[in-house]
Amino acid sequence: LLGLANHSTVTQFILVGFSAFPHLQLMLFLLFLLMYLFTLLGNLLIMATVWSQRSLHTPMYLFLCALSVSEILYTVAIIPRMLADLLSAQRSIAFLACASQMFFSFSFGFTHSFLLTVMGYDRYVAICRPLRYNVLMSPRGGACLVGCSWAGGSVMGLVVTTAIFHLTFCGPSVIHHFACHVPPLLKLACGNNVPAVALGVGLVCIMALLGCFLLILLSYVSIVAAILKIPSAEGRNKAFSTCASHLTVVVVHYGFASVIYLKPKGPQSLEGDTLMGITYTVLTPFLSPIIFSLRNKELKVAMKTFFSKLYPEKNVTI
Repeated sequence: LLGLANHSTVTQFILVGFSAFPHLQLMLFLLFLLMYLFTLLGNLLIMATVWSQRSLHTPMYLFLCALSVSEILYTVAIIPRMLADLLSAQRSIAFLACASQMFFSFSFGFTHSFLLTVMGYDRYVAICRPLRYNVLMSPRGGACLVGCSWAGGSVMGLVVTTAIFHLTFCGPSVIHHFACHVPPLLKLACGNNVPAVALGVGLVCIMALLGCFLLILLSYVSIVAAILKIPSAEGRNKAFSTCASHLTVVVVHYGFASVIYLKPKGPQSLEGDTLMGITYTVLTPFLSPIIFSLRNKELKVAMKTFFSKLYPEKNVTI
């Protein structure tokens, strides 16, 4: 990222953020702070539970831990800065700091999408190819899938960040967002290559997200077909219960992503774009540990056991 500053006459940006809502900033700060802390604690609790319970030392929960790590790092890349800006009148961010924020947020965001795809494949193998599960999902294979997800996310972050920050920014330097996001930065760029870069970055992001979504969709088509062949209702319910939390998170993740990336172009308020950005920056990471904790019966039982060990004299109810 060190060579990027040479491509622009702008040395810093101003993040407008929520300055259009001055009377709401303190309330928004408290709300986002609570949601951020809950996101961190929820994901750390999931990781601690999986670590402490040997019954959860399986590929599915390895992927869940990796997902929790990516979510923590994604929120750390954006939310602390956003919280500080809500209490500050000085909202400038250095050129390289802006590029770094974009790189890390895109890297961890796409890592999250790739890990959700891996988790869908894991459920497909467990339900549709159970006899080959231990071979296909060996510890080495699971670690390889996690490593590929992180590597893929890093490549996506590098590609997007390099493409955007090799543009020339001639000013003004005001970003109408609370983070260094692609669309508001493209509006500040000048040069004949801006439309081509905007199209290329948009296609790369949409193709990656749609590719992940289609792979998850194919996995669940096969899973549903296999579950319907199970003769007993109890067997069908048990098989589907192992997928419920993952499927719910996928719907939430791609539901909000489709609103952001696939919304029709047209006249729209800058404040509306900022508020919409909260859905994938704060709300989705906030909901994910709640969904996994409440919808996954095995994890709920393990959490109850984990808390009973911490507080043996108290009856813990989750």
